[in-house]
Amino acid sequence: MPASQAHSRPDAPATAAYGPVLAPYACDPAESRGRLHDEPESSYRSAFQRDRDRVIHCGAFRRLKHKTQVFVYHEGDYYRTRLTHSLEVAQIARSVSRALGLNEDLAEALALAHDFGHTPFGHAGEDALDAVMAPYGGFDHNAQTLRLVTKLERRYPTFDGLNLSWEALEGLVKHNGPVTGGRAVREKPLPAAIAEYVADHDLALNTYASAEAQVAALADDIAYNSHDVDDGLRAELFDIDDVADLPLVGPAFQEMRQRYGDIERPRLIHVAISQMIGAMVEDILAETRRRLAKTGVGSVDDIRDLDGPVVAFSEELAAADRAVKAFLLENMYRHHRVNRMTSKARRVVREMFELMFAEPELLPAEWRGRAEQRDDAGRARMIADYIAGMTDRYALEVHRKLFDADAL
Repeated sequence: MPASQAHSRPDAPATAAYGPVLAPYACDPAESRGRLHDEPESSYRSAFQRDRDRVIHCGAFRRLKHKTQVFVYHEGDYYRTRLTHSLEVAQIARSVSRALGLNEDLAEALALAHDFGHTPFGHAGEDALDAVMAPYGGFDHNAQTLRLVTKLERRYPTFDGLNLSWEALEGLVKHNGPVTGGRAVREKPLPAAIAEYVADHDLALNTYASAEAQVAALADDIAYNSHDVDDGLRAELFDIDDVADLPLVGPAFQEMRQRYGDIERPRLIHVAISQMIGAMVEDILAETRRRLAKTGVGSVDDIRDLDGPVVAFSEELAAADRAVKAFLLENMYRHHRVNRMTSKARRVVREMFELMFAEPELLPAEWRGRAEQRDDAGRARMIADYIAGMTDRYALEVHRKLFDADAL
């Protein structure tokens, strides 16, 4: 069977053997479209449980521990990293999926892997890498995630990547919506990494992804906003009085003060953030159930063929979400303390790329051999792969060794 066609699993155990009975519009592992490379099925794990396990055990997952969420690793032990963020996204995604009768394992796998493609230093690192890669197709963290799980992870003897299920790959590429066709949600050209992969393994880029992928995307929004408010307050970039009039956030603090009275600031922050998360989850459940009833979907393919997402915030909460994002942009992401580090981060990434491109012999041996065998575009992409895989700590160390005359 051609790689671009689906693989069936007629011998798979019943879905109930792997967990709760699924809704008819959920992704059923027994009906998975399979993997690019055929493998014997596990006798005790579903296809999506196996996806999750491969994600957790791969090198890209471990590197998330020392990759920035907002603060660089050395700025404090209590701020979020990509790893802690991904774990929080996975918890929210599992909770929402269970309440909606969706496949928790698939949603969890997508949540845990969704940030694999991020560079060191968060969005500042990505912006810098995208700029230096502009002549060679740019850099996109979603495309880099696909590249990691299909090519760059080298763990298995008969194929590169993790050989995840079709549904997992679909979710990683399309969790924000279709990327080609009339329903596409992105305006940029299709990244080369995605175009190259789908030439061999069609991921139906013109449709929406499964409800599980949509859940993972909104769980990311919930975790990102609520925990950035948490980190910003703990870092004293802004104070509780500053969010009093902010939709969703202000009411959460007001309700917790009314319920618990004059409690310690750290406790108040914790319960208010928990209240925020709960309110957003409740809204998703209500809005998604309304859309499910309105559309009358009866299968996962019905979900994919809709003209819009089925998992969503209500209009009121979507407006509150936008207000929270705008507040964080102005008061946290553009705070002078954050700006100082992001400015350094952009320089670190840009200077490393330019020097390694001009002198590929400076790359580690396993990367140098691959880079020297390619044309300019291929060498640039290989160097981007190397830098994107760095942790914050490793990137700073490599930069020091390259540019500090006294470093060994």
